[in-house]
Amino acid sequence: MAEAGAHITSTAANEQPSIFEVLAQESLMEAVRPALKHAVKVLAESNPSRFGFLWRSFDELYLLLDVLLQNHFLSNCSASFSENFYGLKRVSGGRGLPVRLGLHRKSHWRSLLLLCLVPYLRAKLEATLARQRDEEDFSIRLAQSRSQRLYRAAVAAYPYVSSAWQAWIFCQQLLFVFGVTKTHSPLLWLARVKLARLNTQDIRDMELKSST
Repeated sequence: MAEAGAHITSTAANEQPSIFEVLAQESLMEAVRPALKHAVKVLAESNPSRFGFLWRSFDELYLLLDVLLQNHFLSNCSASFSENFYGLKRVSGGRGLPVRLGLHRKSHWRSLLLLCLVPYLRAKLEATLARQRDEEDFSIRLAQSRSQRLYRAAVAAYPYVSSAWQAWIFCQQLLFVFGVTKTHSPLLWLARVKLARLNTQDIRDMELKSST
């Protein structure tokens, strides 16, 4: 538990984390996927017959590993992997900050779903849209069916939807900085949880769990 304790002070118990802490833990998690994907790509190119399946099924394999990892940390630390690394925990909404760790069952599953499934679906959608744009650039446009026109409209609308999502995130973070809201991320708001710093009792609870 040294990585969690490194960010805890005696005066930090049950306090709301700063914007720098929450953004740092997000940056850590966002860096894991590209780094692992690059490593798998190098491995697959070095020996396609043996490791090629890892590259072809990377998104699904990463989703499986992510679910196992995040579920472990949510169950034992009430936090995602990156949140626990920075000494943070998730607190179920609608109540004060607890003395001990523990998410409501619904909060646990909502957190797991949003932590793992949303990045997976976003990655698959962006890959599909990129492939569609490439196909349109090198193909002759013939008469299109209604479904094809709707699909092209969705492709054209995605950048605006993505921009609106980023604007929501920015506004949420701005409100968090000024203390208007308790969550810095729309995903936390949708999961109905908020972040707090770990305290000494939390560390004891996690050490007790790991020793049993």
